Amino acid sequence: MNLPVLDIAIILAYVAATLVVGFWISSRASKDIKSYFLGGNKLSWWQLGLSNASGMFDISGTMWLVYLLFVYGLTSVFIPWLWPVFNQIFLMVFLSAWLRRSGVMTGAEWITFRFGEGKGARLSHLIVVLFALVNVIGFIAYGFIGIGKFAAVFMPWQLAEDPHLNDVCYGLIITAITTLYVVKGGMFSVVFTEVLQFFMMTIACIAVGVIAMQRISPEMLNAAIPDGWTSILFSWELHVDWSEKLAAAQSKIDADGYELFAIFFMLMLFKGMLQSMAGPQPTYDMQRVLSAKTPKEAAKMSGFVTVVLMFPRYMLIAGLTVLALGLFMGDLNAMGDKLDFEQILPMVLAGDILPSGLLGLLIAGLLAAFMSTFAATVNAAPAYVVNDLYKRYINADADPKTYVKMSYLISVLFVIFGVAIGFFIPTLNQVIQWLVSALYGGYTASNVLKWYWWRFNGYGYFWGMLTGFAIAFPLIFTDIAPIQAFPFMFLACIAACVIGSLLTKPDDMAVLKKFYTKVRPWGFWGPVLVEVQKDYPQVGANKDFVRDAVNVVVGIVWQTALVAAPIFMVIKHWPEFIVAMAIAVVTSIFLWFNWYKKLEDYPADTPVSAVQGTNDEALVAKS
Repeated sequence: MNLPVLDIAIILAYVAATLVVGFWISSRASKDIKSYFLGGNKLSWWQLGLSNASGMFDISGTMWLVYLLFVYGLTSVFIPWLWPVFNQIFLMVFLSAWLRRSGVMTGAEWITFRFGEGKGARLSHLIVVLFALVNVIGFIAYGFIGIGKFAAVFMPWQLAEDPHLNDVCYGLIITAITTLYVVKGGMFSVVFTEVLQFFMMTIACIAVGVIAMQRISPEMLNAAIPDGWTSILFSWELHVDWSEKLAAAQSKIDADGYELFAIFFMLMLFKGMLQSMAGPQPTYDMQRVLSAKTPKEAAKMSGFVTVVLMFPRYMLIAGLTVLALGLFMGDLNAMGDKLDFEQILPMVLAGDILPSGLLGLLIAGLLAAFMSTFAATVNAAPAYVVNDLYKRYINADADPKTYVKMSYLISVLFVIFGVAIGFFIPTLNQVIQWLVSALYGGYTASNVLKWYWWRFNGYGYFWGMLTGFAIAFPLIFTDIAPIQAFPFMFLACIAACVIGSLLTKPDDMAVLKKFYTKVRPWGFWGPVLVEVQKDYPQVGANKDFVRDAVNVVVGIVWQTALVAAPIFMVIKHWPEFIVAMAIAVVTSIFLWFNWYKKLEDYPADTPVSAVQGTNDEALVAKS
């Protein structure tokens, strides 16, 4: 496709502006390691929220979601629970505040805060660093695959005869440009450029949704889709039969294994709840929570993501899907079994549907989305290598700028590793399934227990994580669906966690008391609370479990309504749209009173001395 001059100018102007911003603010990011990784804890909650929302627009994920909506219809609003998308609700309700109260810089540093400095704690620290770095490499590969597939459709040059190699070449070029600004600017660069990117993407998303509503009538859509496509409800089976409309789509459903949708849904919900209770993986989500000024602002940031992200993002997804269904079914049928559903998004954009100017803005926005996700992912890697390995075990007293320079080098090395992996993975769905169900599945058991059970120690954490790794990696080389393996993986990891903990001594009570007094989780902490009350009689147990559980359930309904509403609007199903918006309004009011109005940095009975020597001391003094 040959892009008009105006669109090319918009894209080039955006890329140039991003690089200028990254280098302009690099002086702030380069002051010290805290400024580089956490923005000095000076970024506002709404800035971090917009940044996080912008990162979730990522191009690879958007291509995947368009394919899901195209093939599975409205039922696809539940499939991202694989991730799970509702982990943001758990973060919003209680986990972001708990995590931010730690005052640490990385997930691995949090492990030391939770388990102390003993041998078990050191083993746990090392294995969570390993998990984080494998996760970073996986997400770099994921982003690299998506951007290569996307860019190859629009760029006028054929860089290689083989289509996959051509995708790879374009992925390399755009990845190199993105690496420049994220390496130089750190978290300041990530956040400030992502705020700009968010506004660009929001304008483009709304415009695509409106164009789809104008171009595709309900009659045109109904002629293209199978029965059941517009229903958000499902029974035991999926009941979406593409065999007469698009045989490749029916083959895709069969290959995905989602036909018995009720079983798949229950597995998603089971896995999603447990993974959400475990807290964020030690990557960019966690870095943004730790970058917030206060625990209260961390919670606001996580809630703000859902408010600003869901409606515009799903206007884009629904708009692109509806345009493909209404205008490209003949082309898609002509591809036969060679149809790649992940290419639907770039195919629609290349179809001379969007006016010049808007097309350039949308492509620039999608490039921005890639850069956002990629930047945040890459920024997480040096935090672990430099702060949690080099600074802790090799050179604790280096000049602050030495750590920042090392961060540049580590970022570049991890980009190279991730890109190398991306060479050998042909589809986004393959890498997503392994990341969210296998790798995250092995992470779940240890990271649930760390919050809620006092007797869980560093050895238990290590053996649980090691068991997860041992099961997750072989799944790459089998035909077993990771989501189906999850229950067995979880049970094996839980057994390793419990046995590893009970066969070894409890962690140092002084460490547990400090953790509990500062974080104040609910769960099984009775013996620790008794010891804390000997020093601080005023400290009480966290009695908010019921309120938090109710808010989580209401929050998931709220989030799902905000996903479904824009889809119903774009396909012009107005009664369903009104119902979805009514649910969103009612649940918003409920959460305003039962969550937002009750947010606090720390419980009122938190002793100031519990956080002395941290950047949260002034907070507690004021509260």
